[in-house]
Amino acid sequence: MIGSRFASVVALAVFVLPGCKPADSDRPETALEFPLPDRPVSDLGSNAFSTETARDERGEAERVMDLAEISPGMTVADIGAGEGYYTVRLAERVGAEGRVLAQDIDGDALERLGNRVEKERFDNVSIKLGASDDPRLPEDSFDRIFLVHMYHEVSEPYAFLWRLWPALREGGEVIVVDVDRPTDQNGIDPLLLSCEFRQVGFDLVTFKDAPELAGYYAQFKAAATRPKPSDIQPCRTSDTGASSSGVSRQEEKDAN
Repeated sequence: MIGSRFASVVALAVFVLPGCKPADSDRPETALEFPLPDRPVSDLGSNAFSTETARDERGEAERVMDLAEISPGMTVADIGAGEGYYTVRLAERVGAEGRVLAQDIDGDALERLGNRVEKERFDNVSIKLGASDDPRLPEDSFDRIFLVHMYHEVSEPYAFLWRLWPALREGGEVIVVDVDRPTDQNGIDPLLLSCEFRQVGFDLVTFKDAPELAGYYAQFKAAATRPKPSDIQPCRTSDTGASSSGVSRQEEKDAN
């Protein structure tokens, strides 16, 4: 569970801005009622990961699925599924009675993933095209939603998370794996991550600094209520000099 020290530092080190910049003309119309993030966004597909074999050798997927308590019969979503590293392993873990929805905004990647799913005969996997401001998930459907090394690429995070909120079942949680570095360098400060999630109606449940995952692990649940889009204000890290990586290490100690 989240430690009290981490919670207090989040409250001090991240604050809400009083306003946001005017909407850019190239934003989706469906996102205009939401604020823009007050931070850069990483280029799509710019992450460089090792091979699936190398990731399995360090136990990445197994570690994340264990932390998320994935079990047979669950329904999960893999957002930003790409080539399907997590999709196929989630499909194996939830079994024939479970379901996995693989989503991405890259149609070509989804086509390749579809071929893989068909070839490897994963009958419990379905595929869906998403949007930059909307994961397009059915409401009240998922026990877990995975955002692995992709959240920093979401150009409309407030709209995206706000529309993701209703997709969780009662007791469902969102799993984030990312790296503690600037958002234009394929990562996001965990304090900023927590603030953005909090602004759209999520509570941080668990945080772990996890080098074996090439970053950190965070777990969120839906709060009791979801704010109106007009009430959402963008967040940014303050200039307090606090070290988010240091907080992460302390949180791992608190969690253990």
